[in-house]
Amino acid sequence: MLTDQAIRSAKPAESPYKMADGNGLTLLIKPNGSKLWRFRYRFDGLEKTLALGTYPDTSVKLARHKRDEARQLLAKGVDPSERRQAEKVADANTFESVAREWLTIQEKKLAAATYAKAVWTLETLIFPFIGNRPINEIKAADVLKLLQRIENRGLHETAHRARQRCGQVFRYGVVTERCEHDITADLRGALAPVVTAHHASVTEPEKIGQLLRDIESYRGNSVTWYALRLAAHMFVRPGELRHAEWSEFDLEGKEPCWRIPASKMKMREAHIVPLSRQVVAWLKELHGLTGKGSLVFPSLHSTQRPISENTVNMALRRMGYDNETMTGHGFRSMASTSLNEHGWHPDVIELQLAHAERNKVRSAYNRAQRLPERRAMMQHWSDYLDELRAKSDLPR
Repeated sequence: MLTDQAIRSAKPAESPYKMADGNGLTLLIKPNGSKLWRFRYRFDGLEKTLALGTYPDTSVKLARHKRDEARQLLAKGVDPSERRQAEKVADANTFESVAREWLTIQEKKLAAATYAKAVWTLETLIFPFIGNRPINEIKAADVLKLLQRIENRGLHETAHRARQRCGQVFRYGVVTERCEHDITADLRGALAPVVTAHHASVTEPEKIGQLLRDIESYRGNSVTWYALRLAAHMFVRPGELRHAEWSEFDLEGKEPCWRIPASKMKMREAHIVPLSRQVVAWLKELHGLTGKGSLVFPSLHSTQRPISENTVNMALRRMGYDNETMTGHGFRSMASTSLNEHGWHPDVIELQLAHAERNKVRSAYNRAQRLPERRAMMQHWSDYLDELRAKSDLPR
């Protein structure tokens, strides 16, 4: 029987050679110095070899234990190599394995924030309960149980999103022949409906004027201050704002703009934000603060990460605006409401908000033909906000 001392003393040779331990267990010494445990056995008249690990990661004691397990299978008429292959197939068919494959594909399709949420939902809310189970053995009742656990915490929308993610994984399992059908289809109506709540927003001209003056008086971090001002004037989604990079901006051309790549957009289509004179001036000022890095709004703690998703909302809270009055997302509602009241064409407003256009032909036409209108609208919006900031009693 081999000892640790004998194994450590074994030197590589020009050709691989073996050291026997007994009962089929050998240690293969390769010319590169690696030492590999092997179990040699016969099954149905054929000689076979089973890999048991690498020394010293797999100790002598552990290698003998694995050999004895293989011998017990042989005594029952089971081929250890076929058993291992079956276990690998079973491991590849667990819900988590299938979900990880699906995530790998989605990473290039989903916006970064959406992908991150999908990973969080699966890893935190789903894998701990059904992740290690074969996907074809999971029942609708199993999924319902984990969804109800989320729902019982008052997280109704999160429960619905978790069901959606499960369904996407099961449908991927169907097309890759790991399960028969999407069992979450049987859960329609099983969860309490989500009551849609609109993002809190200031829309009255007097209150908008006061909000803008409060922003100008903000005494927190300078990057946050610029984020508040720019959020009001550009009304993009909070995630799009905080992930902005300097390489996406043209501040010197005749028609300055921000070109947001499709990978950062909710609808996965590139988006153009025409920049007003006011916005260009602020961005040039901000460039003096953060222009040495890639991010327009870097975190206070790391230039490699953007400000957090709560930064703008927390700044609003510090200014006295609770989450029932104004949110970072509310700047979009503020602009949409006011611009519609000012008579701008709804299509132009929707295009600038980057809402989905169901008719793809019409969508392409609009994006090609309406940029001049959008540019004029964005300048009008900045001018109007400046008026409101200077005087709060203007008519609607």
